[in-house]
Amino acid sequence: MGEPQTSPNPKRWYAMATVSLAVSIIIMDATVVNVILPVLIQDLSLNVSEAEWANSIYALVFAALLITVGRMGDLFGRRRFLLIGITIFVLASLIAASAPSGAVLLLGRLLQGVGGAMILPSTLSTVNAMFTGRERGIAFAIWGSTIGGMAAVGPLVGGWLATYVSWHWAFLINLPIGILIVVGTILWVPETRDPHAERGVDVAGIALSVVGLSALVFGLIEGQRYGWWNVDTAPSIGGWTWPYALSPVPFAFAIGILSMVAFVVVELSRARAGRPVLLDLGLLRIRSLRYGSIAALIVSLGEFGMLFALPLYVQSVLGFTALNTGLLILALAIGTFLISGGTAQLAGRMGGRSIVRIGLLLEVTAVAGLALSISATANAWVLAAWLFLYGVGVGLATAQLTNVIMVDVPVAQSGQASGLQSTVRQLGAALGVAVLGTVLVTTLANAASSNLEGIAGLSPQAQEQTVSVVKGSAGAAIPGLSSMPGLSQEVQTAAEDAMVTAARVTTFGAAFALLVGLVATVGLPATPPARREDDDADDVAPELQPVGD
Repeated sequence: MGEPQTSPNPKRWYAMATVSLAVSIIIMDATVVNVILPVLIQDLSLNVSEAEWANSIYALVFAALLITVGRMGDLFGRRRFLLIGITIFVLASLIAASAPSGAVLLLGRLLQGVGGAMILPSTLSTVNAMFTGRERGIAFAIWGSTIGGMAAVGPLVGGWLATYVSWHWAFLINLPIGILIVVGTILWVPETRDPHAERGVDVAGIALSVVGLSALVFGLIEGQRYGWWNVDTAPSIGGWTWPYALSPVPFAFAIGILSMVAFVVVELSRARAGRPVLLDLGLLRIRSLRYGSIAALIVSLGEFGMLFALPLYVQSVLGFTALNTGLLILALAIGTFLISGGTAQLAGRMGGRSIVRIGLLLEVTAVAGLALSISATANAWVLAAWLFLYGVGVGLATAQLTNVIMVDVPVAQSGQASGLQSTVRQLGAALGVAVLGTVLVTTLANAASSNLEGIAGLSPQAQEQTVSVVKGSAGAAIPGLSSMPGLSQEVQTAAEDAMVTAARVTTFGAAFALLVGLVATVGLPATPPARREDDDADDVAPELQPVGD
């Protein structure tokens, strides 16, 4: 690029540890609420709407802001945005931890989503700027493995704290960790930004992207609850209730699609006029980014769909506690972290694309094996073994997929690219919960209805009520069915068998999605990391020169 090269940052690995810690807390908080929700409902007297939004609002805000804050980090400084994001996240965690009511809890979760959205693209683009050549592959492996592993650690941490300490500490734990991240960021993380970017804010692009992504993610997350077309459950806020027979979800999808189409038109128009844009759509001409993002979306769909179904199955059928569920899923994290240390070396020998494919093949095999092992008397060690193998696949595929996606992206535009690929992953996660969650609940309801028909003496009203309770709770109410008036252990057993069927079908669906993700890697270029060593040194030089505030 013509600029003089600079020496590598001597504190880059300290910075990498700081960045990994920042990624850890935002990923962990995306899953920690799953296992503490029953306690939150009891302690804060949450109504149904508040309980459902406790998780949804974090994911919604997080996904909606990623592209915007990724670009803002390029313009105004990624370390600055990382520090602001951590500060917001910690303050939001304190609000959530001290919440006296559901409304305050939701405010804390919303602000956590804002902070998390500022943190994630800042960390990835900083890693892209700090490292070159082989070290960049190692750093991306650490970053990707942290995401894959911490998604599994969240339920364990939440379950342990809720069982032995207090649900408040599921949020308060972010305070000491956040202080460490702030100190580490100030001491070791360099300030980087896009030195070639045109100054100016693309207000129209920001507004359209936030509205469009918010509406799409809302529809994906809430379709199962509110109804994909007609209203199943009417949304309510305060004293206001949705008044129409048509669900709000089709409206959300329509608004989302129209907003994103308008976003593309506006961005292309501004680019032709030489005006600053939120997202340079020319980045999609980069083959690795284009096909890698498609693969990342499909892979996230399968991964998060599987992690949605598994805890419901083991708790409702096998009788696992929240803590035991977290311990089971920990096998996934162990596999991820154990393999991550050697991922970059393997990629250096075989190329990133090959490692992604091997990892996805392991994921497909493990999830299919998990589906075959699901039964009413499944052995926990067998399930853990499949999860461990799946974790190994995640450690290979997820980590190197990030490397493959970003390998040909100019460092100066890494904030935009990281925001784009992170948004794609979030959309895939929401899509996974929406699609496979619908498969789970629909299959559960149909199987339960079929199983209950064979029980002598069970009235049609009791059968209908049981199916409604089982479907409405996504199986969580199954362990208490036999204690309900008029219901017997035979009814509970029938419902458990229905849950086994639903979990098996859903897990096979996740395996199929991962297989489609594997097929999508056909479009990825064969780009071994070693090829980039010389180019990387040139790319990174201008970004790592001192940047004033």
